[in-house]
Amino acid sequence: MSSSDLPADLRYTATHEWIRMDGAVATVGITDFAQAELSDVVWVELPEIGQTYETGQVAATVESVKAAADVYAPISGAVIEVNAALTAQPEAVNEAPYDSWFFKIQVRAVDPEPPWLTAQAYRRIIEAGR
Repeated sequence: MSSSDLPADLRYTATHEWIRMDGAVATVGITDFAQAELSDVVWVELPEIGQTYETGQVAATVESVKAAADVYAPISGAVIEVNAALTAQPEAVNEAPYDSWFFKIQVRAVDPEPPWLTAQAYRRIIEAGR
């Protein structure tokens, strides 16, 4: 995968979450790299609607036949929606990671320059880790 394969409209974290901002709402999922490292996803635990998180707190969990991984809140705020379809079809994370979002957070304060990575910067992290 090249950095051009990473959606340029998303931002990324070093812990392999992707973020799509729409005003004060952040949609969060895991990257293609993360799902590939996990292998076949068999279970997803989503946060409760209304639950609040601080940046970096564990908000969800994803399990595969190989391992379990935490999904971290990339920004502080309250969960306003979860992708309940993932509980019935967790394999969707493997099939379409950038369409298979986990949760949406109503952010407390929108940082004009959040500390997230561009696709190009995230690609460098992935390549350095191999």
